[in-house]
Amino acid sequence: MIEFNDIAKSFTSGAIKTEVLKGVSFKVDKGEFVSIMAPSGTGKTTLLNVLGCLMKATSGSYLFEGQDIETLNDDQLSEIRNKKIGFVFQTFNLLEKTSALDNVLLPLVYSDIYPADASKKAAGLLEAVGLKERIHYKPNELSGGQQQRVAIARALINDPAVILADEPTGNLDSASAKEIMEIFKSLHNQGRTIIVVTHDSSIARQAGRAIYLKDGRVDKEEVLK
Repeated sequence: MIEFNDIAKSFTSGAIKTEVLKGVSFKVDKGEFVSIMAPSGTGKTTLLNVLGCLMKATSGSYLFEGQDIETLNDDQLSEIRNKKIGFVFQTFNLLEKTSALDNVLLPLVYSDIYPADASKKAAGLLEAVGLKERIHYKPNELSGGQQQRVAIARALINDPAVILADEPTGNLDSASAKEIMEIFKSLHNQGRTIIVVTHDSSIARQAGRAIYLKDGRVDKEEVLK
């Protein structure tokens, strides 16, 4: 499903060129649960941006479901982000004055077709993540763990090909973090493809396979289960 081939990314400021990704290669198959373990300062954010089609690599090739991402224009990249990738962020990124239900529905606003059963589907997703009784609550009425559940439901609303989670437990206490990882495991058991990027080894090791980054390169890979 995802294939990084010698991906490099550099940034230039004036006469200074900074190489962040230095030839990253790995594959993620459909239905896999993969963690990418990357300490701060090792190119994690840049890797996420390339993976999520938020920026293009400087060199190398990125194949997403067989499609060469580097050949696509901004509109095509936007369509992939909206329809093919479900994003879950460390900071939840919920609209504060909007209900959990409407937050889940938000990605559909940017879709070509707004399904007639959208609200029913969103409510079903919130129920699936344990928020049946809180679909009309606003983010400030929910705990951090509950807000992250809303974010997971939102990531699923377009039935994406892959869920890309950026430090999804980073702002949670240990009990809430455990609950969120159990949801990801359940989604994986349903056949979902999940990539979790984290600096926390205890989180990384809950996936089926871990990819370790070091100094902008893949240092090693490890099959965990």
